[in-house]
Amino acid sequence: MHVLITGGAGFIGSHLADFYLSEGQQVTVLDNLSTGNLANIEGILAGINFVTGDIRDSKTVNELVSSSDLVLHMAAYLGVKNIMENTLESIDSNFMGSEVVLKAATKHKKRIILASTSEIYGKNSQQPLHEESDRVVGAPQMIRWTYSDSKALEEASAYVMHNRFGLPVTTARFFNTVGPRQTGQYGMVIPRFVQAALSNEDLLVYGDGTQSRVFCHVSDVVNAVNLVANDDRTIGDYFNVGGVGEISIMELAQRIIEMTGSKSRIKPVDYSEAYAAGFEDMQRRVPDITKIANSVGWKPSKNLDNILADVINFFQSRLQSWL
Repeated sequence: MHVLITGGAGFIGSHLADFYLSEGQQVTVLDNLSTGNLANIEGILAGINFVTGDIRDSKTVNELVSSSDLVLHMAAYLGVKNIMENTLESIDSNFMGSEVVLKAATKHKKRIILASTSEIYGKNSQQPLHEESDRVVGAPQMIRWTYSDSKALEEASAYVMHNRFGLPVTTARFFNTVGPRQTGQYGMVIPRFVQAALSNEDLLVYGDGTQSRVFCHVSDVVNAVNLVANDDRTIGDYFNVGGVGEISIMELAQRIIEMTGSKSRIKPVDYSEAYAAGFEDMQRRVPDITKIANSVGWKPSKNLDNILADVINFFQSRLQSWL
């Protein structure tokens, strides 16, 4: 089987590339390296076909999709900080780029997994969030929600293409995926906290820290993607993919300090100091993963302590390699 992974040099995409290559599959990665990093796939570069390119390049995308058996569409501008600072580029890439990929998969009748996000649900306070939960987002001037909007349009396009043209698509909505290789560069909280703790720097907690999240290990996400890709009963459907064990951001910071033995302190920071105008947060985001469990038997195997241990080990090994 020939697997095409858009955004395959990114965090989740690179782990998918590792997995499918280890399964003996032919792997092609398409990435423009705007948020992806060659370091993520340097260990497998000799065994894959790597193409530097943009998902908005219809000629390249069509050529790659036509020769593949399975398309894993992971490419996206992501991360709150990145979205706030590169809003127009993120909207264009996330929507227009995805349209190119979806049209190519429709044209060539290729099985495709669409990576979506828990951002779809916006600030809906009715938790836990199931697949039919309403989208609740702020005003258009709240730039933070443009990512949610673009991914919602992407999902809608996939849904229409499936119903109208038979596109064999399954959508996976990822909730706070974490693990080795994830960077804190774009605001992701766990790698940001771990890096600060290992350097004995202040852990910056935005707001009052009572906002809570649920995290999922990237290896569990890879397993979920593989299961839905291999089950034709999931075609045309959409699934939450997330972990278990809700924790507040303040508690998360405290746990990371304890696990690293850090001398760091926790420093509350007002949102206005961390983000430009147009930012808005949500108090809770908890996934209901009943649907995917019932459909393909998936459930996460790693808890929060497993996740934190893996991330800590990853950054510790990087620090040691620099010494």
